[in-house]
Amino acid sequence: MQGQKHIVVVDDEPGIRETIGEYLELHDFEVTTVDGGDGLREVIDDKDVDLVLLDIRMPGEDGLTLARFLRENTHVGIIMLTAAGEVVDRIVGLEMGADDYLAKPVDLRELLARIKAVLRRASQAEEETAGDGGTAVRTVRFGEYTLNLESHKLFEASGTEVPLTSMEFDLLKAFADHPNRVLTRDQLLNLAHNRDWEPFDRSIDIRIARIRRKIESDPAKPQVIKTVRGAGYLFSTAKA
Repeated sequence: MQGQKHIVVVDDEPGIRETIGEYLELHDFEVTTVDGGDGLREVIDDKDVDLVLLDIRMPGEDGLTLARFLRENTHVGIIMLTAAGEVVDRIVGLEMGADDYLAKPVDLRELLARIKAVLRRASQAEEETAGDGGTAVRTVRFGEYTLNLESHKLFEASGTEVPLTSMEFDLLKAFADHPNRVLTRDQLLNLAHNRDWEPFDRSIDIRIARIRRKIESDPAKPQVIKTVRGAGYLFSTAKA
């Protein structure tokens, strides 16, 4: 049985930190609460962390800055807490590489479900890699990149790894499993195991834009993940 998952709660409001921390501890998580970026960095340097819960609106370093730091330096899961109705914050948070977001005031049961979903995707990646057992590794090549479906990693032709969030990998895998076929946003939500997002949610578009910046030579004129106006997206395996 795996040990407790370690979650860091970053919020400048003591009451929120304590409430969320106590709730997650009741559900068998190891929890560390900090009030900002300095505390978060100390924890990251000292202990293994599985997921960070980040408030966006904090004095000093805000959650968006910390999300960028985490995505550039770690592989932890990131869930952003945003003010109700702050759509711009959610969009920017996702562009920074957050795995999910939740609006305040937080429903603790929904928060728990979102946390479990992010951790489950990361755990599945580890289990599939460990369970390979020497069988042929499944890869998908497109352009100058190779997507390893077993290790959940993306590599440049030089062998350099391109960092992916768990949701970005899930989307790329959904495309790779359905090449040269138009997929609607609803189909992508289902294939990426995130059916609890709202139908009007722009998360798919935002994440695809982020993926394009990583894999397209010209993101403004994508050749791998193409937009099919009024229908959805198509993953093209045709050589340029």
